[in-house]
Amino acid sequence: MSFSMCAIRMEALSLGTAASDEGHFHVDLRDNNNNAEEECADNSNLEEEGGLEETESIAIQKAVKVLLQGLGEDVTREGLRKTPLRVAKALLEGTRGYTQKVKDIVQDALFPEAGIERGIGNAGGSGGLVIVRDLHLFSYCASCLLPFHVKCHVGYIPSYNRVLGLSKLSRVADVFAKRLQNPQRLADQVCYALNDGISPSGVAVLLQCSHVHFPFYNENADDHKGWVYQQAISGSGIFGNENADIWGDFLSLLKFRGVVVNLDKRRKITTRIGDNWCPSHPKIGPIDSTMTMAVDSILRALGEDPTREELLGTPARFVKWLTNFKTYNVEMKLENGVVNGSSNNSTNCDELGVCSELNIPFWSQCEHHLLPFHGVVHIGYICGNGGVKRIGKQVLQSIVHFHGFKLQVQERLNRQIAETVSLLIGGGDVMVVIEASHTCMITRGIEKFGSSTATVAVLGRFSTDSRARGKFLESIPKFDTCSS
Repeated sequence: MSFSMCAIRMEALSLGTAASDEGHFHVDLRDNNNNAEEECADNSNLEEEGGLEETESIAIQKAVKVLLQGLGEDVTREGLRKTPLRVAKALLEGTRGYTQKVKDIVQDALFPEAGIERGIGNAGGSGGLVIVRDLHLFSYCASCLLPFHVKCHVGYIPSYNRVLGLSKLSRVADVFAKRLQNPQRLADQVCYALNDGISPSGVAVLLQCSHVHFPFYNENADDHKGWVYQQAISGSGIFGNENADIWGDFLSLLKFRGVVVNLDKRRKITTRIGDNWCPSHPKIGPIDSTMTMAVDSILRALGEDPTREELLGTPARFVKWLTNFKTYNVEMKLENGVVNGSSNNSTNCDELGVCSELNIPFWSQCEHHLLPFHGVVHIGYICGNGGVKRIGKQVLQSIVHFHGFKLQVQERLNRQIAETVSLLIGGGDVMVVIEASHTCMITRGIEKFGSSTATVAVLGRFSTDSRARGKFLESIPKFDTCSS
């Protein structure tokens, strides 16, 4: 079937299922799932229930099934059967701070140190400023329930002849990070908890936060950044005045490590306070009440109060985000996408006839954990003599977005894009590389922020011609993951 003069409308998709893909492409694109696609980016072994609080876990699993059914999904299909359990484990792990108390962490970790008096801290460094830098944490956004990354810098000035074990600064910060948060609230809670727990001369906390930012299915993906950044600070004691000289010492010690701190013209630390940093969609619109009630039950199972002010709109915002990957009438625009003619006229073809389109952004949702992943797609195809000239960039973007906006795994997404491009050029030679950052790699206890995953699909000549593969791979630019 020729795709060059038609626009195919994809309707009533069953998200992530190959059976629906077959009918809408009118070709055989069966989704032959293999064992490699059964696992997410970390290939972790699933454990049975037992280590979790059983009541809370069961409540979350039931709610996740409601959400999946609200998306039109079959919760019994391979790839989704254990998704409710995976999500429950991730959420309970990521919010374990609700069951932890700061006093249990610090009470046995205060050690005597002579020369440290209340309000005095400059004798040979004893009693002076103590900083632990670059603590990488993650938290769930109270506004939308999506994870965000935190680089935490915390310092204090000891007093009363006592110092705190350094690892406890990290542990206290993690207690509050493992709750539903926004940056300023997190900074304040860490600061005040340390101030109350160890009674120092002062505490300083600076957070550099990055929140994943995804477009909605009907928005222009090129207008969106992958991350939104915010800085938050909090101080107590002698750090209570943001303009105090001691802040200069604190910031100077951070700059030694390359930490960039935003200052305004008055050299005052800049921050935005509140929930406004969350890039969740401002217009909620009609929402499935059954799905919002399911999210409400998840919040309760985590130990939260869904009626507190910061959480009042959270269920609707999360459902709005999730239904971004629901069944939509998404049009994959292929009309006039391929022009016949000499490949020599193509601006994107090399001497081997390899045409390429690089850095096409994509956004998707991991079907194993209901956590987002995003990155770029690189597509290469070989032009024959007098054959395909070039596929328009908008056509390739349409293909990528169509397959991306559904519950997915990266390996399947890679293959589906490659097969669609191959069909578009009449069964030609195609190579597709996807580079992605998976949110599940910074959550669920793994916390490998900055890691990325690359997958490759090759069809036709690319599977046997190492020179063609090499030329295409050499053309791919460096992939930048988020670095806050």
